[in-house]
Amino acid sequence: MGKTALITGATSGIGHATALRLARNGYDVILTGRRQDRLEHLKGVIRQETQAEVIPLCFDIRDKRAVAEALESLEPRFRAVDVLVNNAGLAAGLEHIDEGSLEDWERMIDTNVKGLLYVTRIVSGWMISRSSGHIINMGSVAGVQTYENGNVYCATKHAVHALSEGMRIDLLRHGIKVSEIRPGMVETEFSTVRFHGDKERADQVYKGVTPLYGDDIASVVEWLVSLPPHMNVTEVQVMPTQQADAFYTYRKQ
Repeated sequence: MGKTALITGATSGIGHATALRLARNGYDVILTGRRQDRLEHLKGVIRQETQAEVIPLCFDIRDKRAVAEALESLEPRFRAVDVLVNNAGLAAGLEHIDEGSLEDWERMIDTNVKGLLYVTRIVSGWMISRSSGHIINMGSVAGVQTYENGNVYCATKHAVHALSEGMRIDLLRHGIKVSEIRPGMVETEFSTVRFHGDKERADQVYKGVTPLYGDDIASVVEWLVSLPPHMNVTEVQVMPTQQADAFYTYRKQ
């Protein structure tokens, strides 16, 4: 039997690209996201290109009951998850702490931290029962550096960084790998979501820069899961060539 990967936030960007890459590498894929039409479209694309089994699960990762119901609905053979990619996440708003939206804060915390925990709590248990598995958490350079107006988003990604370290320790005796990928600037729906649909403002983020793209980060996931069982790369920070860190970016005129 082939291997199985579960990818959260598979309806766009990094998650979408990761699902395609893993399916092309022989993985059956479980796709999660909130947009049923996009899940079905991706399922169709994967089915056309590969022989992979594709299971779309439509739910909001912020809803712990929905997470549990969706995952527990899987047939036993699909619970043998070899790779969990905790990709679902977002930024909402870009304001000083005294001006931030409580709704935006709750959305980020519920998605980036609590949602990740809801999924990991269940899937890690399945991995422990088999003494095997690889959890890949999608962090950010914002998980180790904090920038102006990024306060709560940075806090959630700092949490992902800490959780990745904690998971690695807790799951060590079970032979389960835990890796964290920390991308810099990636052109996906990220900035459009952050600016509440303002595409013009979102486009300014990438002005003068050749950013990373979803498939660039998916290629890192592909590499991580290709490593031999005795080898675990715990952290990978990936930046566009024009970006040094969260603060320094060279923009061509």
